[in-house]
Amino acid sequence: MSDSPVQILIPAKNLPGDSNPASTTLREGKIFTRSFTGRFRNFRLLGAGFLTLLFFGTSWVNWNGHQAILWDLDTRQFHVFGTTFWPQDFMLLSYVMIIGALLLFAVTMVAGRVWCGYTCPQSVWTWAFIWAENLTEGDRNQRIKLQHAPLTFSKVFKRSSKHVLWLSMSIATGIAFVGYFVPVRELVQNLAHLEWLSSSAIWVGIVAALTYMNAGWVREKVCLHMCPYARFQSVMFDRNTLVIAYDAARGDARGSRKKTDDHKALGLGDCIDCYMCVQVCPTGIDIRDGLQMDCIGCAACIDACDDVMDKMGYDRGLVSYTSEAALAGEPEKILRPRLFGYGALIAIMLAALVVSLNSRELVDISVVKDRSVLYRYTSDGDVMNVYRMKITNKTQQPAQYNLKLHNAEGLSLSRTYQFTLAAGEVYDFPVTVEMKPLPTKEAGMVQFDFELVNSAAPNLVTREAANFMYPAQ
Repeated sequence: MSDSPVQILIPAKNLPGDSNPASTTLREGKIFTRSFTGRFRNFRLLGAGFLTLLFFGTSWVNWNGHQAILWDLDTRQFHVFGTTFWPQDFMLLSYVMIIGALLLFAVTMVAGRVWCGYTCPQSVWTWAFIWAENLTEGDRNQRIKLQHAPLTFSKVFKRSSKHVLWLSMSIATGIAFVGYFVPVRELVQNLAHLEWLSSSAIWVGIVAALTYMNAGWVREKVCLHMCPYARFQSVMFDRNTLVIAYDAARGDARGSRKKTDDHKALGLGDCIDCYMCVQVCPTGIDIRDGLQMDCIGCAACIDACDDVMDKMGYDRGLVSYTSEAALAGEPEKILRPRLFGYGALIAIMLAALVVSLNSRELVDISVVKDRSVLYRYTSDGDVMNVYRMKITNKTQQPAQYNLKLHNAEGLSLSRTYQFTLAAGEVYDFPVTVEMKPLPTKEAGMVQFDFELVNSAAPNLVTREAANFMYPAQ
């Protein structure tokens, strides 16, 4: 059995326009989804609800006196649950993004497009906007009738109510998103005082407009034409990848019948050709046409079909999560070489992330020697070098530091350097190092380290190498 990618994607098909009463679309291509219930819908609501709660709520949580997550672009400080990251820590973000991509690839190989169907923001917000449509305009058939109805007060009121809900949800999304880059409480206060021309308010408007357009108007076109994930997913698929499929051997020949009819005697399969699977599909495809790249794996068709099977007294699973191997009667493989490869890469990147986090210094030292003059003389005749030092407290708490010299025999600081830095403060100051003249005929250089000690935790020591230049005597 081959483990190579399965290239069986075919274009999506919609039924004809509204001439077919079971169609999910009108002639202009608008998709009207039907309300439904089912276990996969409940899973999606649970997962998407949890992630949505995190998205809207995390920015309002305070952690050690700071916003729990704040990507402060003005100060170039990124606060994440009590830890402050700086641009120098960009490699850590790279590790996290690579780990996330590898996890997505591994999950896709095993479970297909569950990300698209259950947790992708485009899908989650689209379902939320569809809920707003159902609330204001009614279910699918009512929305189709309203589409063709003449312009009346009732139609204007329902449409206006829908767009008010859409705009409210979009503005809330914009505030929540920008609130991770600007302190969210300050942002809301500024908006409440009608400060709408600030850069943060403009970004709220941009994010709100994109949300309103994507989830309200564009919808499935993002998945079908704009998202690259649908185009390269087949590279990660194999014969054992879970996909949503229609069991043609059991369902065909399709046809309507009464519940009391013996459909086997009539030469019919279990599919009653009700088109419920099509009517609930957010991308408007007929899953019975085979695996299609337009399928986002949301399992809405499974819930709808299972409900019909229950009413007819047939077994569930006519449309189900399965694999090409299972449909062909072959034994399924869960553990595959490519999965082990993904696991190994994820383990390596996790180890690199942990090592980088453990070795990450909580204070940053930058030392630049004065190059305009290699050395000077003090009034006592000692040789001195001047350095420009920049120290950054990368923690979220104030700290007191002592500056010392390490491996610096014969060198000394011109004075005591002790100072306190606030959380995230950058301290830029000159430092003078002195040395008694050496009886040497040639100029030379001494290598040493500046040592910064945290007064509250003497074991936290940070060192930075430097050079001391001296002349010939």
